[in-house]
Amino acid sequence: MSVRWLRYAGLVCLPVLALGCQNLRPAYDLPPTIPLVQDQVQEQNPAWVPLPPKDYGRVFETALQTLSDYGFEIADSNRYSGHIEAVPRVAPGLALLFKPGSPDIYERLLSTTQTYRNRVTVVVQTADPQPADHGGYFVEFIVRKELEDLPRPIRSTVGGAVFRNENTVERATEVIDATFFEPAWIYRGRDKALEHEMIRRFKLALCE
Repeated sequence: MSVRWLRYAGLVCLPVLALGCQNLRPAYDLPPTIPLVQDQVQEQNPAWVPLPPKDYGRVFETALQTLSDYGFEIADSNRYSGHIEAVPRVAPGLALLFKPGSPDIYERLLSTTQTYRNRVTVVVQTADPQPADHGGYFVEFIVRKELEDLPRPIRSTVGGAVFRNENTVERATEVIDATFFEPAWIYRGRDKALEHEMIRRFKLALCE
């Protein structure tokens, strides 16, 4: 009986011995976490970055990396003007809780019941225009919310076609194409919670 228990104990210890000297850190960096709390610390926007002129490229690249961490593609970036424009991205709702997005529960609920998208602009400006008195940079994240405006439900077929009630000799299949290709978007203000979260992520990445 004791020999059987020793065998069981040996089988249990085999995985532990196999993992004993391995590095248990994740093989890749996880996306930004989503602190789903309402009383989180509000970051200053624009954020002041006390770095010298030679680190401007580092500040600009970190802003680009922050947008990439949140799943935004770059539509236009200009180092000379300090402007970055991201491609609008559909805001994730409660069903995509672990996808980087707004940390505000209310904003997540809105994105669940309706189609919202986020349009992000980043502005990098010097804190002092005089080169001799360079005081760092001001980095501002602007997140605009836009609501999709549809004249009717996208799956609705009312008015798309008229069918006859009487039977016909020649029967042909009628294809009903979509009648709405370019949806309009209504500006619904700014997502302050996402702005502060992106600034927090930007500061952490800048200190790495």
